[in-house]
Amino acid sequence: MVRFNVRLCDLLTLSPPSPYNEHMALNCGIVGLPNVGKSTIFSALSSAPAEAANYPFCTINPNIGIVNVPDQRLTKLSELFKPERTIPAAVEFVDIAGLVKGASQGEGLGNQFLSHIREVGVIAQVVRCFDDPDIIHVSNKVDPADDMETINVELALADLDTLQKRRDRADRALKVQAKAEQKSAETVLSALAKIGPALENGKPVRSVDLSDDEKAAVYDCHFITAKPQLYVCNVDEAGMKAAIAGGNSLAGGGQANAYVEAVRKRAAAEGSEAVCICGKFEAELGSLEDEADKLAFLEELGLKESGLSALIHASYRLLGLRTFFTAGADECRAWTIRAGDSAPKAAGVIHTDFEKGFIKAEVYSYNDIIQYGTEAKIKEAGKYRIEGKEYTVQDGDVMFFKFNV
Repeated sequence: MVRFNVRLCDLLTLSPPSPYNEHMALNCGIVGLPNVGKSTIFSALSSAPAEAANYPFCTINPNIGIVNVPDQRLTKLSELFKPERTIPAAVEFVDIAGLVKGASQGEGLGNQFLSHIREVGVIAQVVRCFDDPDIIHVSNKVDPADDMETINVELALADLDTLQKRRDRADRALKVQAKAEQKSAETVLSALAKIGPALENGKPVRSVDLSDDEKAAVYDCHFITAKPQLYVCNVDEAGMKAAIAGGNSLAGGGQANAYVEAVRKRAAAEGSEAVCICGKFEAELGSLEDEADKLAFLEELGLKESGLSALIHASYRLLGLRTFFTAGADECRAWTIRAGDSAPKAAGVIHTDFEKGFIKAEVYSYNDIIQYGTEAKIKEAGKYRIEGKEYTVQDGDVMFFKFNV
């Protein structure tokens, strides 16, 4: 029986680590029209230089950047346990080249770009919310509502093409396959019959009410518009300051706030979120190494968190992701799971053998360690729990797994 509190590479008797945690890492595709500032924002968020220029299709191959998930809880745990290393959860940002009207039919190298979008878990659509005569807009005007509609329609049209190909396969299966395959094809056709009208009207697949069986039947379609989508308002310095001053209502902020309000209205109608990001502010924040300096910079601007943090946290909410921690003298680490995952499933994120040989989990909450200060005092207060296979892991749980292999 082994209590997990060591580096995975030190557990030499175990089989290779699970790839599950890689799958759980947040994968966010940054999309939008050309010249809306995607690459600039990508560079600021990820500190990975991305080509940025004042002409369309500057980004042809997607840029990829890996960044740590900001989590003050992990920082606090490290202060308490003073581990040899601290490992945060990670986010992969993919900067996908600009889409234009007609991309679904191949305009502007659109097919190549659309294939990259299919590989991400959540879509962050960057919308230009600033005026600058020196930066060309592909439509020669700044109109967030129109820009959003263009992107959403192109993604819907791309999915419509996918739908037709899947429908053709299902029709053939009805004619030549065995009974079991025919029944599966009927479920596929039932789902596609619901999805088709939505896509034809420029509506996303995620807006269609499908049964669990229907969702499973069309999973292999990998519909782009089935993915959660949020919106990123790319604002300039004046726009960011106006947004901060205006609060959620964005009242009295002039044209910049009108742009942001248009994006937020569309996001709310879709049950999604919109965050404001100023590339210049993010770049300045990213250049600061000291955490205290970063906090002071945010406080000076009147921000509670950076644009990066806001984007990541909004993405986590859309995807229904949660975080649990392992903590000890050797390592403090954040792990990503889905809401509703059981204790064995969480153990499997660390290593497949942890899930296979799961016996029990020792658990307390992050709030407990903050309140009581040590594990010994948590136990004295009766807050240190032993949980079994049926336990649903909660966001902020600190866990130690016991297993037998």
